[in-house]
Amino acid sequence: MLRYAYYPGCSMDSTGATYKKSIEFVAEKIGLDLREIKDWNCCGATAAHTKDEMMALALPARNLALAESEDLGLDIAIPCAACYSRMKYSLHAVRTDEEKKEQIQEIIEMPYEGKNDVLSFLDIFSTEEAMEACRSKMVRTLSGLKVACYYGCLLSRPHEVTGGEDTENPMDMDRIVALTGAEPVDWSFKTECCGASHQVDVPKEARPLLDRILRNAQANGAQAIVTACPLCNMNLDMRQAEINEKMEKKYNLPVYQFTELLAVAMGAGAKEIGLHKHFFPAFELMKKYAKRAGENG
Repeated sequence: MLRYAYYPGCSMDSTGATYKKSIEFVAEKIGLDLREIKDWNCCGATAAHTKDEMMALALPARNLALAESEDLGLDIAIPCAACYSRMKYSLHAVRTDEEKKEQIQEIIEMPYEGKNDVLSFLDIFSTEEAMEACRSKMVRTLSGLKVACYYGCLLSRPHEVTGGEDTENPMDMDRIVALTGAEPVDWSFKTECCGASHQVDVPKEARPLLDRILRNAQANGAQAIVTACPLCNMNLDMRQAEINEKMEKKYNLPVYQFTELLAVAMGAGAKEIGLHKHFFPAFELMKKYAKRAGENG
């Protein structure tokens, strides 16, 4: 059964709003039951982990403890790569270090045993059950659309924390995207860092990271980039026009969340999932390829 405890994180009602729309659309279509954790708090991904190790572990652990205390026996679904990473670190600490486990419990003032797993939405959608459920709801194909699946640096590594199948060449998103008829290209930068929040505080140093990702995707024939994180998506989407102007580039790569491709293939309209709200124009390309199946985008 596709049922999970759900930690939305701070971005899903702000910078990740379109990601949220597509997740909700697909979840309703395939019967994915997401039970939001009550009284959840910020995972501290942007700053806390640089200041105090135990507080950095305790902040996300509190959310996991809340999910565990609801006694639903459910694994926790997390849409943001940074949130996912922080909670994986907390889960790993509790499961492997008894001293840290006791310190975390003392800080959050509640028991936490690490009983349930922490899953990204790629983990969830790549299961056989979810793949089949998605396949059964497809009413369009995106055949002919070539995309670069961008995982970023946190979803697959470090291996000892995430348990990822391949830290350099993960394939879960590629397999999920292929369900829509789109063609994932083979490229070299699928797990390179996008610069995260450094795109704000040190843009001079961070912009070249985005430039390299865009350049490699385009050089390998991609017409769009597909992500699985609100921050990675925002960086690539929001900064592309600026990079084109200031660095004299000619990138033309709409940036989608992988759930947006699923939603379109399941019949979603552009406004229904927020395609018209992307910074870099994303609607026309999707309309062009969705139309190939005899449907208007």
